[in-house]
Amino acid sequence: GGLARRTAGKMPALPSATEGGGLACRTAGKMPALPSATEGGGLACRTAGKMPALPSTTEGGGLGRRVACIHLLPGAGCGRLHHELEAMKTLPCISILSCWAVVAFSGAHFHLDLHAAGLGDLMTQPYLLDTGLDSRSISFENPTGARGEGGKASSKLGVGRKGTPARTMKPGETVTLCDIAGPGTIRHIWVTMPKDPELLRAAVVRAYWEGQTHPSVECPIGDLMGFAHGRVLPYQSAVHSVGENAGMNLWLPMPFAKQARFTFSHEGRSKDFPLFYQIDYTLRDQHPRGVGRLHVLFRRENPTTLKQDFELLPKRSGRGRFVGSVIGIRALEGDWWGEGEVKVYRDGDGEFPTICGTGSEDYVGLSWGIQQTPFLFNGCSLNQKGFVSMYRWHLPDPVYWEQECRITIQQIGWKDGLYERQDDWSTAAFWYEPVPSAPLPTFPELEARVSDVWRN
Repeated sequence: GGLARRTAGKMPALPSATEGGGLACRTAGKMPALPSATEGGGLACRTAGKMPALPSTTEGGGLGRRVACIHLLPGAGCGRLHHELEAMKTLPCISILSCWAVVAFSGAHFHLDLHAAGLGDLMTQPYLLDTGLDSRSISFENPTGARGEGGKASSKLGVGRKGTPARTMKPGETVTLCDIAGPGTIRHIWVTMPKDPELLRAAVVRAYWEGQTHPSVECPIGDLMGFAHGRVLPYQSAVHSVGENAGMNLWLPMPFAKQARFTFSHEGRSKDFPLFYQIDYTLRDQHPRGVGRLHVLFRRENPTTLKQDFELLPKRSGRGRFVGSVIGIRALEGDWWGEGEVKVYRDGDGEFPTICGTGSEDYVGLSWGIQQTPFLFNGCSLNQKGFVSMYRWHLPDPVYWEQECRITIQQIGWKDGLYERQDDWSTAAFWYEPVPSAPLPTFPELEARVSDVWRN
């Protein structure tokens, strides 16, 4: 039949395509056999004009979802799938660990297995070897990532014996971390440097996609790597992991088609410091047209404006997906600061949003005040001496927009009742949108970034 497979004994034998329709599949008894495409059944998918438009689940579908070829861990073959499904506008079906749809057509249509379609991701199916991907890595030991070019520098121990693991960064200096020709996907970035709070706000990473002259990522290194105020504390989430001595990791995938260029700038006032880094990536990834590129924006208001909600994400136009943010708060007065609600204005929302939260600590999945408790998709990694660093990752609960989006959070406290207040707020906001993309808002000057940061 259409999908001749049972899953670990949990599914009965499936009927043939002629007995059960275009997708001969039931999921653990929860879905009946589906009618054929010509009978209007439950897979809302057209394949390059070979199948008619199909109705929704309420009109006879058992699988009311359009197939997606975008997922958080892109592999080989996605572009091929997109080509096959070119006539269809797809909505991404995104999961941090696995893609939720497997499609197989036989006969006159086409057949896609997990490997060929790239739907089986690299984490849950590490045994798939014939992916077509080319594994590369860039560091000061191999700054181009070229094959056979790593570790050629000399130390006192000889050639190839830890010759250039790091570089001393001087104030005012900018170094190119990578300049990669695509297609490819950056899959992991590791950086370490002294855990000096001012340096972690003074040093800035900028990323440029597909030859754009303005950066799509522009953020202090500390906030980019998961923590506000320059305060290093060990923790991990779905997006970041931070070691006790500022071993900083970023795990979000960053697809690109033609070029990915990252720079690191020491914009501090005095100290030299050693910089170590490594960027792990793959080449030959086949991305669909319109795939989102990672964007990261840093903002800070110290203090915020009374009765004017702080923008986590200033208005962006076009399609996109909000991934989440690292939020810093420095309380400027006593009493509880966190009664303000997050509001997501998207696709034509006016005075009032579609998505509205219930409180600041509620937004990061906590309650009744803030507690230093980090979790996978939400939590707080710092709650000390009036400094808070908290985060929320919309990976299992995506926030999409088709036309425009703007996200704010209120500054409301509690003292014998609700009251408006002002505090020191910052954000590193992460989202995906296609290119060409509009420039980011003006980046804060050095003094605005480093004033009143954590003091060791």
